[in-house]
Amino acid sequence: MEEKEINFGIGFVTGRSNVCRIINSYYKDMLEQIQRYDEKVKITIFVLFDTVYQQTPREEFYNIEPEVYRNIKIKYITPEDIKEEIKKLAVRNNMNLEDMEFFLGHGHAKGRNTVMYYAIKNKMDYLLFWDDDEYPVAVLKDNGRNVWLKQDNILKHMEFMKKEKADVTIGYHCGYISPIPYIDFNEKFTEEDLKEFIEVISNDIISWESIREKMKNNNGVTYANKEIANGNGAYEIKSDGIGKWVAGSTLCLNLNNRDKIPAFYNPPLARGEDTFFSTLLGDSKIFRIPVYHFHDGFLKYTEIMSGVYPKCLRKINIKEERIKSRFLKAAIGWIKYKPLLLYIKDKEKYRSEIDDMVEKLQIIVPKLNTIFNDNCFTTLLEELEKYDRNVEKHYNDYKRTNEIWNQLKGKI
Repeated sequence: MEEKEINFGIGFVTGRSNVCRIINSYYKDMLEQIQRYDEKVKITIFVLFDTVYQQTPREEFYNIEPEVYRNIKIKYITPEDIKEEIKKLAVRNNMNLEDMEFFLGHGHAKGRNTVMYYAIKNKMDYLLFWDDDEYPVAVLKDNGRNVWLKQDNILKHMEFMKKEKADVTIGYHCGYISPIPYIDFNEKFTEEDLKEFIEVISNDIISWESIREKMKNNNGVTYANKEIANGNGAYEIKSDGIGKWVAGSTLCLNLNNRDKIPAFYNPPLARGEDTFFSTLLGDSKIFRIPVYHFHDGFLKYTEIMSGVYPKCLRKINIKEERIKSRFLKAAIGWIKYKPLLLYIKDKEKYRSEIDDMVEKLQIIVPKLNTIFNDNCFTTLLEELEKYDRNVEKHYNDYKRTNEIWNQLKGKI
């Protein structure tokens, strides 16, 4: 009997043409990894692109080299594909049209849901989400020097899925994990001010403890752990009573166990899609696996894709071009989803938690405006008030998303 071929999907939900460089740079590495696996594997790359996110011309998403097409199946998910699929689901599968428009499309969560849907439709066994600013390498600090190690970001997920019978596997990140630039503290903006701000926006990935150490010792860079980068130290993630916390990239889903895979959700124009996904993994088996992605959060080290590894990873200063807007955009995204996260965690304490956030922001925002020489951070208070006001609606949408997903999974 012929051996069954494993279908391994890689999902890019992207608004930046950098995704083409990632695919062109690493496709040979992808093929080399699956050749070392003990079963036959076929890779399909799903590219869901959004021309609106950064006003990227559509043709820039098609700059994938012909040689890649000859070796790997590339499946573009276009705006026209999505519109057509929504109509088909409504007419042929008796799904509610409004529900399909709510669930499928562009955006952080809707984009991931759309890729998941297409991956299942195309009979993928596994789906690895890979962000468009991450490279499959780890950077270690050894006696003050940077040491770079290539990472088996496909092979490791397949091995642990098989070995541990996991529903979800999640790797690690190194590099510039958060878009918080390096800040030189002074009397206008102290370390305590940053601590307060981080605590206001913090989630289960970003915390003051993690940021503080990197700011003080490593120019804001997260260095990889040598043992983990060398493939050791896997463990099962347990629930803390609220969720089993994962990140959105180096995130691999076992689509053979789709009943254990929830949908992604974020409040409108917010972030947090991986956070709300995490809150619904209570019955799923989640494994943290020893493999890294280097997060080039400010896209300052794209030469890594060409195999040129920097000897020094520098501070990303707040005065550099586009750093302020990148940081502000991220902070707004975090602020917008924090009310819903607090609401899910503890409805009884919700009001006091929000009041505390407002009180702290009223002190910190003017200081942020001063160091960035711009009043743009005032919008954080306005957005917090707006998303607090709509938290119950967003909570109902969060529940509705998974009701739709559970219904849709049975129709595919």
